[in-house]
Amino acid sequence: MQKSVRYNEGHALYLAFLARKEGTKRGFLSKKAAEASRWHEKWFALYQNVLFYFEGEQSGRPAGMYLLEGCSCERAPAPPRAGAGPGGARDALDKQYYFTVLFGHEGQKPLELRCEEEQDGKDWMEAIHQASYADILIEREVLMQKYIHLVQIVETEKIAANQLRHQLEDQDTEIERLKSEIIALNKTKERMRPYQSNQEDEDPDIKKIKKVQSFMRGWLCRRKWKTIVQDYICSPHAESMRKRNQIVFTMVEAESEYVHQLYILVNGFLRPLRMAASSKKPPISHDDVSSIFLNSETIMFLHEIFHQGLKARIANWPTLILADLFDILLPMLNIYQEFVRNHQYSLQVLANCKQNRDFDKLLKQYEANPACEGRMLETFLTYPMFQIPRYIITLHELLAHTPHEHVERKSLEFAKSKLEELSRIMHDEVSDTENIRKNLAIERMIVEGCDILLDTSQTFIRQGSLIQVPSVEKGKLSKVRLGSLSLKKEGERQCFLFTKHFLICTRSSGGKLHLLKTGGVLSLIECTLIEEPDAGDDDSKGSGHVFGHLDFKIVVEPPDAAAFTVVLLAPSRQEKAAWTSDISQCVDNIRCNGLMTIVFEENSKVTVPHMIKSDARLHKDDTDICFSKTLNSCKVPQIRYASVERLLERLTDLRFLSIDFLNTFLHTYRIFTTAAVVLAKLSDIYKRPFTSIPVRSLELFFATSQNNRSEHLVDGKTPRLCRKFSSPPPLAVSRTSSPVRARKLSLTSPLNSRIGALDLSTSPASSSPTTTHSPAASPPPHTAVLESAAVDRAGGESSPAADATELSPCRSPSTPRHLRYRQPGGQAADSSHCSVSPASAFAIATAAAGHGSPPAVPQLLQKRLAQTLRFNNTERICDKEFIIRRTATNRVLNVLRHWVSKHAQDFELNNELKMNVLNLLEEVLRDPDLLPQERKATANILRALSQDDQDDIHLKLEDIIQLTDCPKAECFETLSAMELAEQITLLDHIVFRSIPYEEFLGQGWMKLDKNEKTPYIMKTSQHFNDMSNLVASQIMNYTDVSSRANAIEKWVAVADICRCLHNYNGVLEITSALNRSAIYRLKKTWAKVSKQTKALMDKLQKTVSSEGRFKNLRETLKNCNPPTVPYLGMYLTDLAFIEEGTPNFTEEGLVNFSKMRMISHIVREIRQFQQTSYRIDHQPKVTQYLLDKALIIDEDTLYELSLKIEPRLPA
Repeated sequence: MQKSVRYNEGHALYLAFLARKEGTKRGFLSKKAAEASRWHEKWFALYQNVLFYFEGEQSGRPAGMYLLEGCSCERAPAPPRAGAGPGGARDALDKQYYFTVLFGHEGQKPLELRCEEEQDGKDWMEAIHQASYADILIEREVLMQKYIHLVQIVETEKIAANQLRHQLEDQDTEIERLKSEIIALNKTKERMRPYQSNQEDEDPDIKKIKKVQSFMRGWLCRRKWKTIVQDYICSPHAESMRKRNQIVFTMVEAESEYVHQLYILVNGFLRPLRMAASSKKPPISHDDVSSIFLNSETIMFLHEIFHQGLKARIANWPTLILADLFDILLPMLNIYQEFVRNHQYSLQVLANCKQNRDFDKLLKQYEANPACEGRMLETFLTYPMFQIPRYIITLHELLAHTPHEHVERKSLEFAKSKLEELSRIMHDEVSDTENIRKNLAIERMIVEGCDILLDTSQTFIRQGSLIQVPSVEKGKLSKVRLGSLSLKKEGERQCFLFTKHFLICTRSSGGKLHLLKTGGVLSLIECTLIEEPDAGDDDSKGSGHVFGHLDFKIVVEPPDAAAFTVVLLAPSRQEKAAWTSDISQCVDNIRCNGLMTIVFEENSKVTVPHMIKSDARLHKDDTDICFSKTLNSCKVPQIRYASVERLLERLTDLRFLSIDFLNTFLHTYRIFTTAAVVLAKLSDIYKRPFTSIPVRSLELFFATSQNNRSEHLVDGKTPRLCRKFSSPPPLAVSRTSSPVRARKLSLTSPLNSRIGALDLSTSPASSSPTTTHSPAASPPPHTAVLESAAVDRAGGESSPAADATELSPCRSPSTPRHLRYRQPGGQAADSSHCSVSPASAFAIATAAAGHGSPPAVPQLLQKRLAQTLRFNNTERICDKEFIIRRTATNRVLNVLRHWVSKHAQDFELNNELKMNVLNLLEEVLRDPDLLPQERKATANILRALSQDDQDDIHLKLEDIIQLTDCPKAECFETLSAMELAEQITLLDHIVFRSIPYEEFLGQGWMKLDKNEKTPYIMKTSQHFNDMSNLVASQIMNYTDVSSRANAIEKWVAVADICRCLHNYNGVLEITSALNRSAIYRLKKTWAKVSKQTKALMDKLQKTVSSEGRFKNLRETLKNCNPPTVPYLGMYLTDLAFIEEGTPNFTEEGLVNFSKMRMISHIVREIRQFQQTSYRIDHQPKVTQYLLDKALIIDEDTLYELSLKIEPRLPA
């Protein structure tokens, strides 16, 4: 028989270990032994409901343990002392605190304990009481009493229910008795009816009176009910219910149509193509079928079920309850994420498969099915893209006509919120994958391929055509003329700018791209941008006059090859400003990230600075900001919603400046704020940086690590920058001859603390192709070197040693090779003084917004800066103030430079804003502490803002109209197709270019006062209609068939030349005119038109077709080089869809910045086409004919002429 209880000793020891380490209460207590009144001091530890005691505090194994559950603890009186000891000893024993633990059941002796202090004893009693779970037991008893009470109540209710049931049975019996009595009375009444009828027959007047009374009662009742019904029909509630029912009926019809479309997609295309893929000679593979159709079959099954549920609800009309259907549908709508995410890829796979003739023939056979109604496969694949937004719009309309007390209003609101959340998630995923697909599309266009585009962090910025100027040795430009035809043809390059690389390609006749063998892929971290080559530089001397100041240089210094220079020529100053601004921002961001990576983490492989990662406000949602999952160019999550204050805070954050955020903000700020507010914020940042800059930015800006720095200095190892600072704005200190804009940085931080030199010069003269000074021939020029008097005295001695003992630093892979630190030899480290700090070096390195230093720095300024940059404990505050002021000034200049260079229209249309910016820049120039680089940057912005646009030689439509007053007008027959196409293109681009980008905001072209809000968009629309009317009128002016057919062929030739000139607006003007009913119905005329012309017209119509949201036209625009005139209606449709689908502000009043980003993307694409002008000479004789409104015939007259020329055939 078992005499002892087994337990898990290992687990008990583990609990004892936890009790020693994390116990609720631990300490020494005296425990009364089982024998006589002997007390033993033990070390107790309480863990949950187990009390362990040990022989001593260091004992690893417990001497015993007590389970306290269900016990009680109470104070015990001090036991009487048997012997009389000394008085002091008796007093000490009396002062001790005694308490007893009672376990509440027989067979367990109480545990008697004592401690030295009363407070300690009370704490032990309280802890043991909690561990005994006495409160829980009491609560359990209370709950049990409540349960018993509820059981009694239920039993009482059952008894009462039985009594009521008996009463009901008695009442039923009484009702049956009363019914029998009524039947008996009715029989008695029937027996008496003959006697009453005889009386009525005897009195006909009374019968008539009763009949009239009955008629009047019925008429009054009907009239009353008719009034009630009419009042309800006219009530707002009934009107709302009618609209709600109509919305439901429309939704059912739309759902039925959508299911039918999915049925055609699956049964008319997907399943036949699956069978074709399984044939012996498959025209398409199963993988391609899956890539094209994705999960469309699953979507069809889902919506068939939903449609059946809707039809069942309609059968129960007028009771329409739809919320439960949406509750069933919502969890399954996640399947749309896969379809939407891969939709663009599926269209690309389909386009590739169409290159196979067998597949194309088979697909056309399927599309010829009458059920398709002439729609292409791409159209059916596009339908699911709009289903989620359609549900959101439908729910918005339903909620607008659903009363607040309606039974399903809350369910519909929940469904709407879930759909909107799903739509946002899908939008974020699409925007993330669109960038990858854009890169892959460019990579596929390059014949040689480009591995750097496979990097998912590589973000596309812009593309366009530039002319590469040929260069000779040492970077000197060849003496070529800008108007040279050979330079335009041979030097034309298709350029692509990404966040990390710059690609230069040539385009072959087939449209494929070829990377240049030398300098085709430029890593921006190795590049230095020179925007304005100085006239004194031999390399670029006279280039400003030769190229009209349209050229800029990119100096490349690869680590494993010789440096070289790429000289590019932009078509206009405006496009040059856009290119250089974006390139400079990319260079600034990547260099700042590289510099901060080496500063913060010696072996770091991340590209985001630690201070940005550590700021939760940059990536976590808050009440006034919400982020998406997509990262911007600074590797920070993109903003989805934010308040205006947070957007302005992000704009002026000193740590980083994202290109896409800045472009989006400057394009759309007028939607949620004003230019005056933005300028006021920039002015506050400059004037009061300590109070205007966000506190979090300043905290991270000066997060230091002094202990690490001291250890490095004492140990004498390779110095490592340990002081953390905020994002460096554009690095701009260079020794090139151009002081305007050259971005390079070289930091020399000697280990010797007594010789604190900060070398801001560039690489040696032999490594820079733009350097013209020879060290052997002439003394070196003044460089931007800040050094103390000790440096001047010891400079000659330390220089050779420094070159001989140069150390190789630990640096991040993204760090430029010219960012290195050197340790002069023979110099011992002294920790009592500190060399120039990294923060001071950063202050000089970020002294200007991307503008080089002047050739010489005055000695007095050197000394003043050297004194300012001495960083020790007594001058720490001064150094902080200097860094913040310089960085704040730099950020303000950087934002203003982008604003002025890319958005000059803001200042042309707002003279008050222009004057305020001029005043701010003049105030900056008056700053006595302004560094030379900052002064030069401010002067450049002032010059760009204050000078008149003298190089704007573009014609305007009003000027052309004034120039068309020729003595003799040309007629259509005397003008060639080339002349007409060129002048149509010139006029279309002039009208398209004149549209200011602010007219694209707010959907003003759809408002009642559209002519006042968007005059230039309306002028473009009117010009399109006039040109289309002119084409139709010219054809209808001819009376004979042959002349009309010749005119059609000539206009089709004009449209084809417009296509070659990339004027797709002109192509659509002509094709829309030829498709008018007045011309399209002329069968005899079209019979005379040649087959080649008809085939060419079909090709042109397919290019500009609106099928699939202008899919073909969008693909064509991606592959063509500017100058280009796109069809404006395509972009207006996109903007209208964005404006109607998403609000500008959320319900909490936050700016919908995701919507701003989508609008900015479209506006940037439009402006890219606006900036590149055609080099077409104006011919007044042709434009006079094209703008002659006397030749235009109105639509009704055109149709009457058409009927007169070819009457309708009799039925």
